[in-house]
Amino acid sequence: MNISEVSKLTGLTAKSIRLYEEKGILSPPLRGENGYRVYQQSHIDDLQLIARAKRVGFNLEECKLLVHLANDPSRKSCAVKSEARKKLTQVTRKLNELQLIQSQLEQWIAECPGDDNSDCPIIDDLKGQSTHR
Repeated sequence: MNISEVSKLTGLTAKSIRLYEEKGILSPPLRGENGYRVYQQSHIDDLQLIARAKRVGFNLEECKLLVHLANDPSRKSCAVKSEARKKLTQVTRKLNELQLIQSQLEQWIAECPGDDNSDCPIIDDLKGQSTHR
């Protein structure tokens, strides 16, 4: 199977597929006599795993580990669960940070008159010149 067929099957761009190969996340496919990559079902399976893992927030290094674990018949599910747990901790931390950002933005919007005057409590706060909080 060539890269354009794999791209259609997985929903990934050819550029992404080549990047995953370059980064060692995807094992290199064999090359045909014409020099083109020839992908096997195992590559498609790995690429689908990568795509799904990226959709839930795993970065490329984490995807590399997950592909390795997926292809390791002696893997232990506790290793996979540990990676998922780490990702959940990161996501939870990020959600908390986003809630703080949301709260700050809501406060600024509530305090700013949003009129034609140049006085703006949002700018004052960003400049550290706020007199209220």
